[in-house]
Amino acid sequence: MKGTPTTHCGTFGEAGGPRPVGDWLAMSDENETEDAASPRPLRERLDEVRIKMPTRGNRKLERLIERASTDQQVLAWWHLQQVGSERLGMSDHSWVHIQIVANIALRMLRLAERAGIPLNMVTDHGMSPRDSEVVVTAGAFLHDTGMSIHRADHEAYSLFLAERKLRELLDGVYEEPELTVVVSEALHCIIGHRRRGEPYTLEAGVVRVADALDMAQGRARLPVERGEVGIHAISAAAIDDVSIERGEERPIRVMIRMNNSAGIFQVDDLLATKISGTPLEGHIEVIASVEGDTEKRLLREFRI
Repeated sequence: MKGTPTTHCGTFGEAGGPRPVGDWLAMSDENETEDAASPRPLRERLDEVRIKMPTRGNRKLERLIERASTDQQVLAWWHLQQVGSERLGMSDHSWVHIQIVANIALRMLRLAERAGIPLNMVTDHGMSPRDSEVVVTAGAFLHDTGMSIHRADHEAYSLFLAERKLRELLDGVYEEPELTVVVSEALHCIIGHRRRGEPYTLEAGVVRVADALDMAQGRARLPVERGEVGIHAISAAAIDDVSIERGEERPIRVMIRMNNSAGIFQVDDLLATKISGTPLEGHIEVIASVEGDTEKRLLREFRI
């Protein structure tokens, strides 16, 4: 029906091989900045939302994705996240970011479960890995909701917005007491993604790391395009591609392809910080490499 965002649940891209983040980006329409002189109507923008995730027949997950991606309040939050990001000159935080983070998190969770790493929804509550998938996706969907209020402390603001909404989205999918368990664990994923969030469940650790891995194919290059030349901007522009695959020494391997060695700062300072201290630490290996014999020049000069 016209005006209704499309939800794609299915088995997209679950062949078991390496999973390039660019594939999830390709599933999204172009997310271009609006012309300030003639912005399109809000409802027209929201109609473009397309959430695609491989559900593998997880009916609970399918219902969550369908409800969230057609919920007008959730869509408005995703829109406001991006508006706030543009006001601050930050990289994309729209529904495209949400989809990428959710897909990366789901991919890592499934690799962890396949390797026999305990999932907290199973060990702590006697529930199933499929419930872990719901928790991770719910957390990913609403982890930046608080940016509709303010960037500072947005993780905390996200909590009081998400709690009631998650109960709405999961109504009839879970009954009590399981409903409260799923909602609370998703909220832990949300608060755990902040810089010093200290997540203590595998599910929350997965969301935290997935958020940091949305760095491929120019996803964080806006500062450089505006002429900023600080280490954060330059290192972000150096990342070309990220793929998630089954590791050899550890269950999860993250391969990061760079066009310039400046990207090491992005990996070491930002990604390593997100991994450190989470239940995912020790189960994930990160390999960053510069492709080719020469490095791309990212700036002409640097002055202080």
